[in-house]
Amino acid sequence: MSGDASVLARIERLRKGGAPRVLDLFSGCGGLSLGFHAQGFEIAASVEFDRDAAASHGANFHPGDPRHARARDITKLTPQQLAHELDLGPVDQAIDVLVGGPPCQAFARVGRSKLREIAEHPEAFRMDARARLYLEYLRYVEAFLPLALVMENVPDVLNHGGQNVAEETRLFLEELGYEARYTLLNAAFYGVPQMRERMILIAVRRELDVDIRFPEPTHHVELPPGYAGSRQVALKLLRSHDGAAPGYVPAALPHPGLEPAVTAMDAMGDLPPITAHLRGDIGRGARRFDELAAYPTRRNTDYATLMRGWPGFESAEGVWDHVIRYLPRDWKLFGRLLPGDQYPQAHAAAVRMFEEALADLKRRGKIVRTGSAEWEALRASIVPPYDTGKFPNKWRKMEPDLPARTLMAHLGKDSYSHIHYDSAQSRTISVREAARLQSFPDGFVFCGAMNAAFRQIGNAVPPLLARAVAGEIAAVFERAVGRNQRRPGRLAA
Repeated sequence: MSGDASVLARIERLRKGGAPRVLDLFSGCGGLSLGFHAQGFEIAASVEFDRDAAASHGANFHPGDPRHARARDITKLTPQQLAHELDLGPVDQAIDVLVGGPPCQAFARVGRSKLREIAEHPEAFRMDARARLYLEYLRYVEAFLPLALVMENVPDVLNHGGQNVAEETRLFLEELGYEARYTLLNAAFYGVPQMRERMILIAVRRELDVDIRFPEPTHHVELPPGYAGSRQVALKLLRSHDGAAPGYVPAALPHPGLEPAVTAMDAMGDLPPITAHLRGDIGRGARRFDELAAYPTRRNTDYATLMRGWPGFESAEGVWDHVIRYLPRDWKLFGRLLPGDQYPQAHAAAVRMFEEALADLKRRGKIVRTGSAEWEALRASIVPPYDTGKFPNKWRKMEPDLPARTLMAHLGKDSYSHIHYDSAQSRTISVREAARLQSFPDGFVFCGAMNAAFRQIGNAVPPLLARAVAGEIAAVFERAVGRNQRRPGRLAA
């Protein structure tokens, strides 16, 4: 089927009431998918290399169908093979929307001339590991020719070593028949209790003849200086080449008249407190999600109510993944920190605790000689070993009255970047608290053990941000379908 006929056929299917079908590439556990699902889209398929993340995506969007829980390597899987394996039908009719974000480390100085060669030389640059995943994403776009697509990534893709990857992508997509625009959105402006800046690119088939719009903010917060600075760095290349990035659209900024941003306490305060570690009731070993943590009886915030009652992902009694890391050296130290404290303050507090321990031993008649093996062992049991000059931001105690700082993928290795604001609990956040900060509802399942779940959450697109973007794609289809209802059988010129 020709490209024009394929577009018309899919528009006709939507006009008859069919739900728009989504393919999620580099899907992770499904943050983007969940946002689109919430707007009425059908999650038709996904491609994800990580085994646990693929299992999570399948468990949430295709429970009981093992085909959708299988990890797949996009570099070894053609679009035709994917469509065949999942019974999606002909590739040019299989999906309506393609979403996803190639891993940011995949971006290299590819250049638009090289992007053009994809269509003519399918094997071009196949051996270039730096660019391969990025090019595979574009190959899938070329094969499926979705009516609309969303690409998500870090703001740095606007200025990657002097290269605007988003603009080069836009120009390539235009050659495939799309109109494309991109912008920067902060998740906190869309109801996510987390300050997380993302580049969002939206592209729509030119035949649909509709404007591309980005979601209006719903919440307001003054971002800390570091976020404004990061945005300025990302936009520096655009400003230094005036007019060289016509695809960039400045996003609408929030105003103080909007709802206040959702805070960490709004997001996590209704979950049961965790204090067993302070009594010595938590040991080493894998953390499994096999124990229900019942909701306490208390008044919920609107956000907590949403997380408990998200349609299709409800949780009535409690959560199963409210588990934390085993960090016995630092639990008492966490309680000493003030909200907003980072590693230098933590290290100084730990040194004071060490000095107090030495003084206590001295009061009891035991002198520990400075520099002795016993002195070194005692210090190591209290004071973290990291250089305060090299790791100024390694730790952070969360502020209860602000959205959380950005959750990173290294949550899978440690959680010191998000120490719970409640000193009485004196710990880092749990898996479920991390999920709440990303706006995953309580009924959303994470497969694998604790480390795998943290990694999936840290890598995800916040579902509420995805829901806002999906709403704009839904509006695109509503405008296009409505026009075709008035003029059956053809699209606007």
